[in-house]
Amino acid sequence: VLWPSGKNPTMEKRAPPGCPRRGCCERLVLNVSGLRFETQAKTLLRFPDTLLGDPGRRGPYYDPLRDEYFFDRHRPSFDAVLYYYQSGGRLRRPAQVPLDVFLEELQFYQLGDEALAKFREDEGFAPEVERTLPRHPFLRQVWLLFEYPESSQAARVIAVVSVLVILISIVIFCLETLPDFRDERDGMLTLAHRANGTHPLPPRASFDDPFFAVETVCICWFSFEFLVRLLASPSKPIFFKNVMNLIDFMAIIPYFVALGTEFARQRGVGQPAMSLAILRVIRLVRVFRIFKLSRHSKGLQILGQTLRASMRELGLLIFFLFIGVILFSSAVYFAEADREDTSFTSIPEAFWWAVVTMTTVGYGDMSPVTVGGKIVGSLCAIAGVLTISLPVPVIVSNFSYFYHRETESEDPGQYRHVSTRPWSSWSRGERQTLNKLQVWRYVLVELGVG
Repeated sequence: VLWPSGKNPTMEKRAPPGCPRRGCCERLVLNVSGLRFETQAKTLLRFPDTLLGDPGRRGPYYDPLRDEYFFDRHRPSFDAVLYYYQSGGRLRRPAQVPLDVFLEELQFYQLGDEALAKFREDEGFAPEVERTLPRHPFLRQVWLLFEYPESSQAARVIAVVSVLVILISIVIFCLETLPDFRDERDGMLTLAHRANGTHPLPPRASFDDPFFAVETVCICWFSFEFLVRLLASPSKPIFFKNVMNLIDFMAIIPYFVALGTEFARQRGVGQPAMSLAILRVIRLVRVFRIFKLSRHSKGLQILGQTLRASMRELGLLIFFLFIGVILFSSAVYFAEADREDTSFTSIPEAFWWAVVTMTTVGYGDMSPVTVGGKIVGSLCAIAGVLTISLPVPVIVSNFSYFYHRETESEDPGQYRHVSTRPWSSWSRGERQTLNKLQVWRYVLVELGVG
């Protein structure tokens, strides 16, 4: 007979007379894919909102012929699930169980969102930030279109266009420095004409430059994208606190500063030397436009997380190098002081040699020639290898951690809770059918057929 409560009445009678809840002190057998576990019912009742803690939820898995609960689930993961009940809420993933498999088991046993959030925090996952969307329907659609490429197919197209424009801008920035395309007004030709007392050649107009035209088109797209995202953002202060938005803003500003400087130069306002210096600085700032790719690149995001988590190790690395540079540049200066043709004319001049030697680059532009200098150089190279090798493994470990966390973890939203019907909602015909199936299963097992 299959009892509606999913428990054996003979075992109910074995409960002590003073038991506050009927059957809480009985022992339950949990069979997970052939591996049997035995625990007390009161242990599972510590969490009544879970699959195992609720008698109604675990009732459909009861096997009356064997007097046990049978779960066709992942066996290595159940050790941690049972320990969750025994320890009062401590959840630890076994080392040999993959993260995605363990998450599926947690969802099946319905341990709850709180336990899942605590587990993700212990695993090192960043807490999920709730997406704040604009209230207006049109602004909400625009915000999703430009901020979340995974939201729709149109958003993916816009993301691809943005990446292409960024790449074109970077290529133009590199090509315009070639000798065939370089503007002579930025070189030493103007200074040479000034030294000779002659007027420089008339510079070509920047507005007729094809590179300027392509750059203008790219800036128009960057400005349009930035302004649309700014107008559609749900919170303007949070928008400007985002590092990626600041990078987008810094990618636009140099163009307009260079444009204003060009207008002033053509009208004869301001000093040409100052305008030239500003233009060179602005053109250098344009190279940071490559960081706009980090919005669409998971690899750059992992690199940024690694560097942010390894600031202490990077600080130690720079500090060790600083000490080594001061020590060995002073030693090589005094070791080479007797040579008249030495390249180490002062301790600051030896800084460059110490840096390239400790980092094992060794350009060879400065090298010791005396025996004492060579000994110092050998010690400098050995100390550089040891200095760099100490903090680097920690940085590599952080990178490996963030890489596996981003690539192997899956969105928990894709795991659906397993909905089970309580035994009390089963009809009489369904109970009789299940009872017959259990009897036939027992007969087949005994005959050695099943």
